Amino acid sequence: MAVGSSGGSSKLRSKSEMDSGFLGLRPTSVDPALRRRRRGPKNKKRGWRRLAEEPLGLEVDQFLEDVRLQERTSGGLVSEAPDEKLFFVDTGSKGRELNKKRTKGQKRSLLPKKPLRVDLILENTSKIPAPKDILAHQVPNAKKLKRKEQLWEKLAKQGELPREVRRAQARLLSPPVAKAKPGPQDTVERPFYDLWAKDNPLERPLAGQDTFFLEQTKKKGVKRPPRLHTKPSQVPAVEVTPSGASYNPSFEDHQALLWEAHEVELQRQKEAEKLERQLALPTTEQAATQESTFEEMCQGLREESDGEGEPGEGQDKGPEVAQDQAGDDQAGDDQAGGGKASAIPAHLTTVGKKTEQQRRREKAARMLRVQQAAVRAARLRHQELFRLRGIKAQVAQRLTELARRRERRQAQRLAEANKPRRLGRLKYQAPDIDVQLSSELSDSLRTLKPEGNILRDRFKSFQRRNMIEPRERAKFKRKYKVKLVEKRAFREIQL
Repeated sequence: MAVGSSGGSSKLRSKSEMDSGFLGLRPTSVDPALRRRRRGPKNKKRGWRRLAEEPLGLEVDQFLEDVRLQERTSGGLVSEAPDEKLFFVDTGSKGRELNKKRTKGQKRSLLPKKPLRVDLILENTSKIPAPKDILAHQVPNAKKLKRKEQLWEKLAKQGELPREVRRAQARLLSPPVAKAKPGPQDTVERPFYDLWAKDNPLERPLAGQDTFFLEQTKKKGVKRPPRLHTKPSQVPAVEVTPSGASYNPSFEDHQALLWEAHEVELQRQKEAEKLERQLALPTTEQAATQESTFEEMCQGLREESDGEGEPGEGQDKGPEVAQDQAGDDQAGDDQAGGGKASAIPAHLTTVGKKTEQQRRREKAARMLRVQQAAVRAARLRHQELFRLRGIKAQVAQRLTELARRRERRQAQRLAEANKPRRLGRLKYQAPDIDVQLSSELSDSLRTLKPEGNILRDRFKSFQRRNMIEPRERAKFKRKYKVKLVEKRAFREIQL
């Protein structure tokens, strides 16, 4: 039983007991040296790991690590390094005595220049050269360059040289002349010129050049239209303040400025009163009543007269109108049958087809009317000759009137040239006159009260000179309605 149990337990022994170098005490134990070595695949990663764990693998790794360390520190194996690299010759104290005799400046010049700390950090401390990159040594277009070299070798045998060689030989034969640098005396002797003039020395090389050359090569600027050179208004940019607005004005100038400000205020008051009158409700006397409203509604309606609807008037006028509308074809028959023609209505005479005689008479009447009109026009032209003096007087009067109107329009245009134009939906509002009352005038600059604002004055000047349109301050308009909520704590306190 014991033996069986021991035999069964031998199968359950751990791997560490099997790999240990001690001989077991059991009768079934085997000498480790005689144990058969395990074999496994060497082309797998686990085979490499097992090989590295063996004593021979550890020795190989230590040797290779030592070799790599020597290559990093000394640039190669120490055993293969020459003696000059490992040892140095001590020449004695002569060198030290020479160093003592030199000055500090000489010693500083002999000392090697110490590199910067930044360069030392970025420097490669490894002694192993970087592996060669095959692509870095490749020459672009190597085949093309090789064929080119072969071609030039062939041409060199025939006596032809490359272009670069020919240019170099030409430069050797005729070296370029060095340009003399202008000295200070040349700068002084150079005449002055207007930089913005058309005939300045800088623009002379461009004179007569092609337009395309100037636009593409010299980058010719865009030509400004003539309207951009004219000012939008002739009003000066900075207007001189009236003398009455100075800090120490005379009595007459101050009163004149006060009167001007008074006139402006009166004009504003009149406009306000006019607006109030237009918007005021009518008084009791002016209020509309029922009778006045009815009269206004009946205005324009024509009342019928007593004798307008009599039937006799229309019947008496009918034959006369019919007789007046008769054609010219009955002009020759008025003596024979005038009564019959007048008694027949006009619309009955034109119902039938016209005869040839009627057509000839109508044609003759038309020709007669044309001849009479031509004779009348010729007679009027003949009479115009006698009115030639009067016609000349009328033409002269007309030309004088046109010239007078032209001058008036020109004067009005000049008068309105300095006035601000309507550029937007708002009209220009002149600023208030900066004036102080007589009681507000100070007798010294220390107590002087400033008037006006420079920024507002410049803004109004732009509007007055038609450079910007009149504007008004933007009003804040909330898009949503404000909701007021009473807090519970506040409500409890109020209760």
